[in-house]
Amino acid sequence: MRLRLLLLALLGLPAAALAQKKSYTSAKRGKNGQVKSVTVDNLTGYDDKWFHPGFYIGLNASRYRLEHSQAYVDRLRGGTGISANAKMSPGFAVGFVGDVRLADYWNLRFTPGVSFLTRQVEFKKVGAAPDSVQDQEIGSTQIDLPLLIKFKSDRRRNTRVYMVGGVRPSFNVGNRKKDPERSQMQVGNADFAIEYGVGLDLFYPFFKFAPELRFSHGLSNLSKPGNDIYSTSFQRIRTNTVTLYLTFE
Repeated sequence: MRLRLLLLALLGLPAAALAQKKSYTSAKRGKNGQVKSVTVDNLTGYDDKWFHPGFYIGLNASRYRLEHSQAYVDRLRGGTGISANAKMSPGFAVGFVGDVRLADYWNLRFTPGVSFLTRQVEFKKVGAAPDSVQDQEIGSTQIDLPLLIKFKSDRRRNTRVYMVGGVRPSFNVGNRKKDPERSQMQVGNADFAIEYGVGLDLFYPFFKFAPELRFSHGLSNLSKPGNDIYSTSFQRIRTNTVTLYLTFE
């Protein structure tokens, strides 16, 4: 799905960039020459400004990318281990947008915000493993500080497509624990991820609305050393997140 979206964006950018510029006002006429509808370009001087503020809300789905340890493998081979698999969970985010014009087709975007995430790891007993093992849920509130480069096409009337890419440092500022038995697994509080995505700028008379689909891959190892069965099961834990952003500028 990610590859298809990126291919569609790559095919759409050159086509939009080579499109001929239309007049600010376009009238659609009927057979008798009567005007049926008029299309007007909105916010015609929008791209001439060097800075655009805004805000966003986002709906995300996130999970851990698990790399099991040798101890995990040895326990499974001995028939006393557990199987551990990451599960995708929903969340949401809110934040602000600061967009700086660098060149005709390039912008620098800083989009600080707060994400409310829940990630789950499903544990299943294998053989003579302890019966007390339970699925683990890590609910966190984190501060996100994405810094992105935006490459956009030419406008075609009131729409254009764009691509973004960059990095996102994140810091956990609070854990939400619903059940202590299901919140024993510990992970790190700071993450650093690469992000990329595609979006569509839609120009309205008083603001610009942009739905954007963005993918995030954590590079930091969030696993914490410990002696419990959860901590010893992994040697690396990273994050994967897919977010649909709705941005207003």
